[in-house]
Order: sequence, then C-alpha cells, then structure tokens
Amino acid sequence: MSEALESALDHARSAELRQAARALLRRPLLHAAGDDAEDFRLVRRHVGELRAWFDTNTGWRLILDSEVARLVKVTPTTDDPSHPARDPRSRVPFSRRRYVLVCLALSVLERSDAQITLGRLAEGVILAAADERLARAGVIFALDGREERADLVAVVRLLLELGVLARVAGDEDAFVRDAGDALYDVQRRVLAVILAAPRGPSTIAAESFTERLSQLALEPLPEAEDLRNRALRHRLTRRLLDDPVLYNDELDPAQAGYLIGQRAALTRRISELTGLIAEVRAEGIAMVDPDDDLTDVRMPDAGTDGHVTLLLAEHLARRADEMDEIAEADLHRLVKRLAQEHRAYWRRSSREPGAEVALVEKALERLVALQLIRRGPDGVRALPALARYALAAPTISGGLPQLELQA
Repeated sequence: MSEALESALDHARSAELRQAARALLRRPLLHAAGDDAEDFRLVRRHVGELRAWFDTNTGWRLILDSEVARLVKVTPTTDDPSHPARDPRSRVPFSRRRYVLVCLALSVLERSDAQITLGRLAEGVILAAADERLARAGVIFALDGREERADLVAVVRLLLELGVLARVAGDEDAFVRDAGDALYDVQRRVLAVILAAPRGPSTIAAESFTERLSQLALEPLPEAEDLRNRALRHRLTRRLLDDPVLYNDELDPAQAGYLIGQRAALTRRISELTGLIAEVRAEGIAMVDPDDDLTDVRMPDAGTDGHVTLLLAEHLARRADEMDEIAEADLHRLVKRLAQEHRAYWRRSSREPGAEVALVEKALERLVALQLIRRGPDGVRALPALARYALAAPTISGGLPQLELQA
C-alpha cells in the first residue's frame, strides 16, 4: 500500500472517529433506526476506540448493543439549573411536578407490558403519586383538570423524544382535551439505560433532596495518587466537554493544581478526538466548537430574542469594569427603550406593557447557560468570557470609522 493511500485512509478513519464522538456528545442516546441510524453505525464501527477514550479521560461508560448506543455521561456538577428539561413542543422548562412525573412514569413503564396506552400510564402514575412521602413534599397529582393532563403529556413527549416510548396510534392533544387516548410501544432497551448515575437511587438513605442529589452523583477522590490523578482528569475533562467555560476560580485546590500541570495534555486529547479548539485565558479555558453543533444554547441567535440577548451582552460587557453588579430593573428600562428604537425589526409584542421583563428574563437565562454572567439577589454580574461581546472604541481604518469586537 502506498504512503499516500495509507495516509488518506488514516485521515478518513480519523474523520469518522471524530464524527462518531461528536454524535455521542451531541446526543448521548443513539438509536439503531430512524434519524440516528447513520451516527449509530459510525459509533458501532469505532466502539472500541471510543469506549477506551471515554473510559480513560472521562470515566463515562459507553454501552452498545443492536438497538442503542448509550454514553452514560455523569454531570460534572449538581448545582447548575441552566439547562432544564423542556417540553419538546413548547420548549417551556419543566416544573418540579413534571420532573417528579418523569420519574413516576419511568417506574410505571418498568413494570408495564410491551404496549401501554396513555390512559393506562396515567392510572399508574396516579397510584404511584399517592405515596405519602410525595404528599409531604407537596407533590400532588390526581389528573384533575387540563393543567395536570398537559403536565403528563409534556412528560410523554419527552419520553418519545428520548425513544423510551414509540407512538403506535392516537393523539396526545386529544388526551389533554379528555377526548381520546394514545397507544405506545415501550422500548425496553432504551428504558434500561436511561438512568445515568454512579450509583442507584435505591441505595441512598438520605431524606432531603439536596443530600440525595449530592450522594447520587458523589465520586470521592481516592487516596492512592494514581487513582486520585485519574479521578481529577475525569472531572476536569467532563467540565471541558460539558461546560461552555471552565473558570479557574471555580476549581478546588486539587483540581487547580492538576490543571496547571496537565492543561496542555487535557486540551490536546479533547481537540484530537472532537475537533474542539482550546481558548486559554488567564481566567480559564473554553473549548470552542468551530462547527457550532455541540451545544443546546447558541449565541447569537436570530429574531427579537437573539437581538435582545446580544444587546444586553454588549451592555453588560461594556459596564463590567464600572460596577460589580447591575440591577435587573435597569436592564428592564434599557430593553423598554430599545424596543422603541428597534420597533421596525422587533416583533410587535415586544412593545407591550411589561414585555421587557420577559425579554430580559429570556436573555439572562441564555447568558447564564453560556456561563457569561452570574445572577444574584442584587443583580447581574458579568463573567470574563462576556468580554468577547464588548465593543471597543472606534478606530480609523482606511479613513473610515470602524468598531472592533474585543476577544
């Protein structure tokens, strides 16, 4: 085999491996059929290398069989509410009750037949929700009224999106109106791998939610130095893959010390597998995606909401050196004024009384999710990565004034 042909084959193989890794990071649960079929075939083709890389660098297990490929990602932190589950249709974030209904629905499906109707699922959830411990926690579900039906349907749509259920017949909207039902196949293999946690919830004795969540994700650092270093590598690599920015001031001393010595190796390994590019600054590290498809939150975005977010980002970045925090009421007044300035481009509802509050809330949620700001009781504080959206002072280029974007 000629060197040129061998080099071309190696390049194609590396490109396939990168595509498979990115597919798993983008969607950690892939199905052998449907829209995921091509990505599933790539993962199956390179499963050995992928399994070894994720095990060595993140501690995430890769499960593969004839039906599903499941990257069992363990969250790097348990205190980040900026990426909630959402109704697949309306994109409304899940409420506390909807999260509880997800867990109850999964428990009902675990004991159900191969097929189940939405009505039968609702009956099982009602019985499970009658547990007195849920009542003491203030969670009540009796399927009384349209709102509770809508909550259950939002949960079912999420399970359909994940592939836990497959619709056979019927309509969820008819169920909300109490005018019909729906029939589903229960995908047992997907159901079996849906939980991603280092330990089973049934092994946890703590009572409070905070303690249970902490213990569910707990991975203590080992005493042995080599195992300790492995655990630190896992935690830092997870954050570099999952978080928009890894800020140095968020790391504990052990993590900070390991990162100082291993930063180049960590970022190189991630870049080689995924194509992400390390942007290293004094405040931390961001793994930038040139293809912009490994995130569920984008910046910028089109439309009124995207424009509001960009303008607020620029405003907050410009004033970051003037004050520690900016009151949200000041941002409401700013957006109310901007709605008049951009009335020709923004949607008409943006000028209605009180619309500025919802616009600011949506923009701040996006900026928090991208780790560009922090919100507190006294207002909003810009984080270092937001500086890329600050406009520098005008400069003269070729005789014409030009605005430069600070990186």
